[in-house]
Amino acid sequence: MAEKRINIILRCKECKNENYITTKNKRSHPDRFSTMKYCPHCNKMTLHEEKK
Repeated sequence: MAEKRINIILRCKECKNENYITTKNKRSHPDRFSTMKYCPHCNKMTLHEEKK
């Protein structure tokens, strides 16, 4: 059986722009994903969270 990986969009917490697309395993990580990434609009490292 194939793994249940889904595509997610990461959104900047400060400017609300959608900057990155990645995948995650929905079965092993059901909660919302967040990480520090570079935002080209803010021109700095900001917190990016999974879009609803």
